[in-house]
Amino acid sequence: MVRMTVVSNAGNVGLVREYLTHLRVERGLRPLSVEAYERDLGMLAEFLEKTDATLATAAQEDVSRWIQDLREHGVQSRSIARKLSCVRGFYKWLLMDKRVKRDPTVNIESPASWKVLPKALSEGEVGEMLSTTGLRAAVGDASAAALRDHAMLELLYAGGLRVGEIVTLRQEDLNLDAGRVLVRGKGDKERIVPIGAKAVAAIEAYVLRGRPELVKKVMQRALFLSVRGKPLTTQAVWLMVKSVNSHASPHKLRHSMATHMVEHGADLRSVQTLLGHADIATTQVYTHLAIDRLKTVHRTHHPRAKRRAEVGA
Repeated sequence: MVRMTVVSNAGNVGLVREYLTHLRVERGLRPLSVEAYERDLGMLAEFLEKTDATLATAAQEDVSRWIQDLREHGVQSRSIARKLSCVRGFYKWLLMDKRVKRDPTVNIESPASWKVLPKALSEGEVGEMLSTTGLRAAVGDASAAALRDHAMLELLYAGGLRVGEIVTLRQEDLNLDAGRVLVRGKGDKERIVPIGAKAVAAIEAYVLRGRPELVKKVMQRALFLSVRGKPLTTQAVWLMVKSVNSHASPHKLRHSMATHMVEHGADLRSVQTLLGHADIATTQVYTHLAIDRLKTVHRTHHPRAKRRAEVGA
């Protein structure tokens, strides 16, 4: 666990420690997520201490000044958005536990970039990546690593899995006959993710011909293994995706899947369920895509929705 050595106020340290315990024990957050919360709250506490304020006494203007300070120091808006989300959760907990009388974040607007759609690959780019790994896996003497990499890439795009979710996937989580996998997301929340025929075929090939070669003396439950027979790391998956397309990443493939589904008519609630977003607000970054498609459908099919140029022709 990262220590908050920069924070000297005992009250701040005590509150944060209690909240981190709440995140670990009651909400089941993973260690890395808890560390991120600790860093963000530590930054806010350190900033407040410069003006003799504390986390328990902070007012709206204190938090606003902190956000402005982050901007002035070059912190990207998306990172500020994540930090503010962390602080909101912290003050919601304090309010519910009657540690504070008011939430200083309640009227603070989120950075405008929250509404910006994450960058996504085009369908052609994703198709090219899958073709590249697919050709490597299709040869008669394809290596176990080639079969594994193609199966992972198909699954990342088909199911929109997070990189942390794919490395913790187990063989018993597969139900290939039904075309679905059991995924454990943030906070160990489980969800069923359907996958298409091409992803199923790639995973079947890996399980039948690739994985047995990677399993060493010690049996591993993890689905995707390294050449040494150990579960893959998130960094290894990240490097594999980059080796296929230097502009891609596991996270970008996840956003690409969501983007392409919305562009093809999927509703946001369905995309939210597939991605494992706890809050629909997280999925609403894709709203403008849905609206753009709706406009196109309306313009194409409504008898009185023709373009001005067409009307004047």
